[in-house]
Amino acid sequence: MNDTLLKLLKQVDTPTVCNAIEVAQGKRGFNDFTRSTMLASHPDAPAMVGYARTARIAAVAPPTEAPEVIKARRMDYYRHMSEGPRPAIAVVEDVDFPHCIGAFWGEINTTVHKGLGLSGTLTNGVMRDLGDVPDGYPVVAGSIGPSHGFVHVKDIGQPVTIFGMRVADGDLVHADRHGALVIPPEVTPELEAAIRKLLDTENLILEPARKEGFDFEAFEAAWAEFEAART
Repeated sequence: MNDTLLKLLKQVDTPTVCNAIEVAQGKRGFNDFTRSTMLASHPDAPAMVGYARTARIAAVAPPTEAPEVIKARRMDYYRHMSEGPRPAIAVVEDVDFPHCIGAFWGEINTTVHKGLGLSGTLTNGVMRDLGDVPDGYPVVAGSIGPSHGFVHVKDIGQPVTIFGMRVADGDLVHADRHGALVIPPEVTPELEAAIRKLLDTENLILEPARKEGFDFEAFEAAWAEFEAART
């Protein structure tokens, strides 16, 4: 991913990228995206884009392993988050889903992750401290809650599932208040051109529709031009 593509991906929303991937693939049917409604800590923030740093956590029940094992794994977790290609996103599955109670993502942990150089968090789990999550570090989560429960790290760097979307460590992820998707590596070289083509094509409908006096005849003409541009 070059700097030009990264800048563009930060400027467009996740639905636009979802459509642009289909433009790049030349067909409908792309399905590497989240299902159901997710919640955003900063709904108006730009999209987060980055390579996934994955882990799994749990919080409903206390850990059964020795405290020193749990502590060592937690430190391994932060080491993993601090390493790898940038930009990066923490993609963390709460294995208690759909009964998650432990808010791993509050003021302290989000600030630590931002300090370690991550660009945001995608999780099916819980977030809290919404007024104190730092600017520039969006969290897209499954729920909001007040407690951390017995939150602990289960494993690190393994594939995770977030609202039906499978994510491997190192996958390129795009996420915002709409949810998230994994960008297929094979479309990356064509993605910038596909996004720009999509935006130009959409404007063939949007610009006439926003003008005073827009009617069915104007729509019909615009739609014909729109359809021709898509082929």
